[in-house]
Amino acid sequence: MIIPIKSMLLFTLLQCAIILAKRIEDAEMLPKVEHHVQQPTGAYEESPIPDSQRAERWNFDTQFSNMFGFAHLPQTKCLTDWSVDYDIAIVGVPFDTAVSYRPGARFGPRAIRTASSRQTSLRSFNPALNINPYQANTKIIDCGDIPITPFDNNLALKQMTEGYIDLLSHSIATPPDSRNTRTSALAKDGKFHPRLVSLGGDHSIALSSLRALGSLYQNVSVIHFDSHLDTWNPSTYRSHWMSEQSEFTHGTMFWLAGQEGLINNGSSIHAGLRTRLSGTDYFDYEEDKRVGFMLIEASEIDEIGVKGIVERIKKTVGKNLVYLSIDIDVLDPGLAPGTGTPETGGWTSREMKSILRGLDGHLNIVGADIVEVSPPYDDQAESTALAAADFIFEIVSIMAKNPLYDMASMKRV
Repeated sequence: MIIPIKSMLLFTLLQCAIILAKRIEDAEMLPKVEHHVQQPTGAYEESPIPDSQRAERWNFDTQFSNMFGFAHLPQTKCLTDWSVDYDIAIVGVPFDTAVSYRPGARFGPRAIRTASSRQTSLRSFNPALNINPYQANTKIIDCGDIPITPFDNNLALKQMTEGYIDLLSHSIATPPDSRNTRTSALAKDGKFHPRLVSLGGDHSIALSSLRALGSLYQNVSVIHFDSHLDTWNPSTYRSHWMSEQSEFTHGTMFWLAGQEGLINNGSSIHAGLRTRLSGTDYFDYEEDKRVGFMLIEASEIDEIGVKGIVERIKKTVGKNLVYLSIDIDVLDPGLAPGTGTPETGGWTSREMKSILRGLDGHLNIVGADIVEVSPPYDDQAESTALAAADFIFEIVSIMAKNPLYDMASMKRV
């Protein structure tokens, strides 16, 4: 029997209509999801949540989260275990959807932890700084990763900020009395808070960290090692397709922080710069000065050396509270290729280590990060991740030698 073509078409259309009606019915039965796109400005206000809901809020992992601790440190899910205390915490921030060029930094925390595997408490004496940070009178743990969505940057910014606030709210493990130090706390609430060392992630995570620190401390200066300024005014690059989310990037976060009053104007500094600027003049540098940064070009190390770089940094930040931020692209890409926005003519890892060691005893560090490690672009020797892990070792060595309560005896807020 031959079926007319018109009848076949009608039958096919009827089947499609039935399938479509079924899918619409199924979709209407799904729970409704509210989308929050508001980007907070100024003083950050954390969403109130009772401790009983803490596990529900943070107890999930992303596919790119880590499974082991930095330097074989004890690993705890500090965001769900409110009982754990610590003085210094390593925390992964696997976020990279605010980059302008090459992605992959969401895998940075995992790569840096892997590269730290040769660091152990038994073999981690730092002869240059005369301390083994993992055996000092300082409790250092790995708090795992902050769970972050890769789909919504405004929501990710909120997750990172509130994750930092929660982590900073834990009790310290080593009270001042154990060092017989009579002093007052540095924080505005009169309490002692732990310090966080973040493994990025792209550089935009620094805005979340500064917002959290801004809720605790006043007048935080930033020491920023990078080949780029990262104080780009979003309005400079506006186009027909601008959106609220597009203003938050790994090149605008310090400008945004400056607008929110989170950076101590005039006592912050970039070091290692060698980027191209926009337009045909020095407008980017002028905008950077308005945010409050001083500048050290990468090439200046040829003239003033490591000691000169160290002295410039010390003179700029003084005894202010410091947030130390290291973009791995401060290194030359021939030595650290695994990064998102490489720039030739950078420093060596030896020079960077020497600068960090030269700052020992002169910095009141309240937080730190190392960012922009992108493992997909690293070499087979994992040189970039290894350098990042070594820089973290230098930072925690400095922190362990200079506890917050010792710092408070030198500097009162």
